[in-house]
Amino acid sequence: MKVTERKTLLDFAACMRDLVDVHYPNAQLIRVVLDNLSTHKAAALYEAFPPQEARRILRHIEFHHTPKHASWLDMAEIEIGVLTRQCLDRRIGDIDMLRAEVEAWETRRNHEGATIRWLFSAEDARVKLGRAYPKFNLS
Repeated sequence: MKVTERKTLLDFAACMRDLVDVHYPNAQLIRVVLDNLSTHKAAALYEAFPPQEARRILRHIEFHHTPKHASWLDMAEIEIGVLTRQCLDRRIGDIDMLRAEVEAWETRRNHEGATIRWLFSAEDARVKLGRAYPKFNLS
């Protein structure tokens, strides 16, 4: 997890570079699941870096956006909800304290091997999001 002061294009681009260069330097491809925040796009990397650097990073990343009206399907959103309930349920006075609190929460959660029990099946998705699935005439 990374705490930033804002959610800008530059912050997003820096996070993507960190994924490629720091967290997964040996990965051929990193699949990144994102919500539809306006900064979550490849263009952010071209805003932040020279074109050749943006291309180098993007060669290792594949973006997958959650459906606009179904961000609740995103496991990351569920985990953010857990973080909010367990760690961010009070006022935290400054960014350094926030970073320390989030790091401590993340360390504990990882040490415990915490998981999310997601009960939503592909069949449930077809029913709930029926309009998003194509209709096939098999006759």
